[in-house]
Amino acid sequence: MDFMHLEIPARSENESFVRVVIAAFAARLDPTLEELNELKTAVSEAVTNCILHAYVDAESVISIKAAAEDNILIVEIADRGKGIEDIAKAREPLYTDKPELERSGMGFTIMENFMDGLTVKSKKGEGTVITMRKNFGKTAGHNH
Repeated sequence: MDFMHLEIPARSENESFVRVVIAAFAARLDPTLEELNELKTAVSEAVTNCILHAYVDAESVISIKAAAEDNILIVEIADRGKGIEDIAKAREPLYTDKPELERSGMGFTIMENFMDGLTVKSKKGEGTVITMRKNFGKTAGHNH
């Protein structure tokens, strides 16, 4: 099994860096362009969630882990922030705890649509772990 672990400051300029790192790591699974774009979009949403919602102070860390085996990629994005009080509510489309940011509140919905598995674990005051699974090559042999 191939794996990687990255820790990075929770700052918005690092979101695109994480996208590139995960995309480069996923390349060994020979993804289609569409699969790669879906992966990058889901990872962006997860990282943006950490940056916008997890921390009050600026000096904070996001941990990104990825593992690849066969044609499956598992990505875990974790923070040690304030946690999510109500995960079910947070996963509802259009829900946001920061309406002043004028974001869509579709982060978890996008992750669910673009990945093949999504689990969210959170403890108040301890942080949140988002684990996403992507199966590559599932469209092989089908005409688009």
